[in-house]
Amino acid sequence: MSECTHDCSTCGESCGERTEPQSFLKAHNPAARVGKVYGIVSGKGGVGKSMVTSQLAVLTRRTGRKTGILDADVTGPSIPKAFGIHQRAMADERGMLPVDTRTGIQLMSVNLLLDNETDPVIWRGPVIGGVVTQFWTDVIWDVDYLFVDMPPGTGDVALSIFQSLPLDGIIIVASPQELVSMVVEKAVKMAEMMSVPIVGVVENMSCLLCPDCGKEIPLFGQGKTQAAAEAHGLKLLARMPLDPALAQLTDQGRIEDVQSQALTPVLEEIL
Repeated sequence: MSECTHDCSTCGESCGERTEPQSFLKAHNPAARVGKVYGIVSGKGGVGKSMVTSQLAVLTRRTGRKTGILDADVTGPSIPKAFGIHQRAMADERGMLPVDTRTGIQLMSVNLLLDNETDPVIWRGPVIGGVVTQFWTDVIWDVDYLFVDMPPGTGDVALSIFQSLPLDGIIIVASPQELVSMVVEKAVKMAEMMSVPIVGVVENMSCLLCPDCGKEIPLFGQGKTQAAAEAHGLKLLARMPLDPALAQLTDQGRIEDVQSQALTPVLEEIL
């Protein structure tokens, strides 16, 4: 047994020091109003969490709901660029103010706090976790739905989010490759350990649609996400094809102009 730190939240030992389970949830800014909170997660990086997060926010906003994105991927923030946002976030005596996109989606990201948005964030895990928690406790959100773009994996920052934010559920993003079962299982196990409901699974990059005939071309092989989802009793909510037009609009900061309805089934689950 290692030396006791008296912090039961990080210890799996059963000893006389252990107290009854306690909540580590943080209250949002007193001036904020937040409705439902959903995390977009994956067991690995590069599967398109930010893309799914952005499109879900866009679709939700089009229904007339007030919508926000908390960009928790501090070391690889891409949300502001997708929306064409480059200005810095401001603050007043009450707290930090999110930046509004062209259609009124509220954003908070570390890129909105840096002097230069291309500067690398070379911080250790606890510092990054603290910043993400502040995006919840200090920002004056006014949203019906807040989507949290989670960092990849199941490390310190992801743990901080699961413990600190009152998540109403998570959406797992995966890609069709062989690793999908491992990716889904990691995310599922973490959600189960933290008692967070799982809405379902989204398969990104499922295929390429032929621009001439519309035929599906499985560039990464036949997707195994359906089987991975079923193995854990989860719904495969949507399959998102590779879309060059979507990539182009995102690079131009115009993701709000995307007309794809691929994630509509996810919206139907959470609205």
